[in-house]
Amino acid sequence: MMAKIAIIQGHPDPGGNRLCHALGDAYSEGAEGAGHTVTMISVGNLDFPLLRSQSEWNAGAAGTPQGLVDAQKSCLEADHIVFIYPLWLGTMPALLKGFLEQVFRPGVVMSEGDSFPKAKLKGKSARIVVTMGMPALAYRYFFMAHSLKNLQRNILGFVGIGPIRSTLFGMVEQASDARRQTWLDKMRALGRAAR
Repeated sequence: MMAKIAIIQGHPDPGGNRLCHALGDAYSEGAEGAGHTVTMISVGNLDFPLLRSQSEWNAGAAGTPQGLVDAQKSCLEADHIVFIYPLWLGTMPALLKGFLEQVFRPGVVMSEGDSFPKAKLKGKSARIVVTMGMPALAYRYFFMAHSLKNLQRNILGFVGIGPIRSTLFGMVEQASDARRQTWLDKMRALGRAAR
């Protein structure tokens, strides 16, 4: 079954040429080769303000900056959303968090006015891909993957997305070309499977 996939490239460097960009391109290549429809959203190339007040947050879809309307629509229409970002200070880069705050607004991903808001993104799945300088096992078991779990449970799960799978690539600065090629091959395979 063919899927609509939105890839959110969360590396804030607009120049590209980073491992995160290569991983996103490999996933896209695999997905498109298998017949899936792919939309790439590069957060580093978008111009948008950060939210600074509750009234801005509560503006719902009407408050979405014009430069993010297409990205928001792509996320809402996707069957599967892929998030790719480097681990910075133990979590996602601030620009990616700002993007999520703007795009995943009340009324857009959650119903408004209910005592218990209803998640509006049920039926969508996600994959989170994180690159890091430390060993992935240290992040997952010593640091308990706290920021990954926050994104899974408190953001994506909260709005109804599931299942949510994750892929961690550690020790990226020391990785050999052969190791990086293995990672790219893995991303192509995930793209083909839309997982």
